[in-house]
Amino acid sequence: MNSRDGVYMDIPAVRNISKRFNTISEVLKNVSRVLQALITTLKTTAFVGMVGGLALAHYMETIKPFIDNMSKKCAELSKDLSSSIDAYERGDAQGATRFY
Repeated sequence: MNSRDGVYMDIPAVRNISKRFNTISEVLKNVSRVLQALITTLKTTAFVGMVGGLALAHYMETIKPFIDNMSKKCAELSKDLSSSIDAYERGDAQGATRFY
C-alpha cells in the first residue's frame, strides 16, 4: 500500500491483536499475584529458619517489577489499539495519530 491510496486497516485483525494484548496483560497480572504469594510464603519460611527460601524470595522480588511493568504496557497497548480502531471507524485522523 502506498500513501496515495489512503490508509486502510484490517479492523478484525487489529481488534484480535488488541484482545491478545489484553489477555497477556491479565495473565501477567495473575503471575504477579502468584509471585507475591510465593514471596510472602518464602519470607515466612525464612523467618522460621529456612534461609534458602529468603534468597529465592529476593530473586523473585527482582523479577516481579518487570512482570508488573510488562502487564501495564500490554494493557496500554490494548487500550491504544482499541482507541485507534474506534478513531479509524469514525474517520478521525487526529485520534489515530498515536502511531504516526
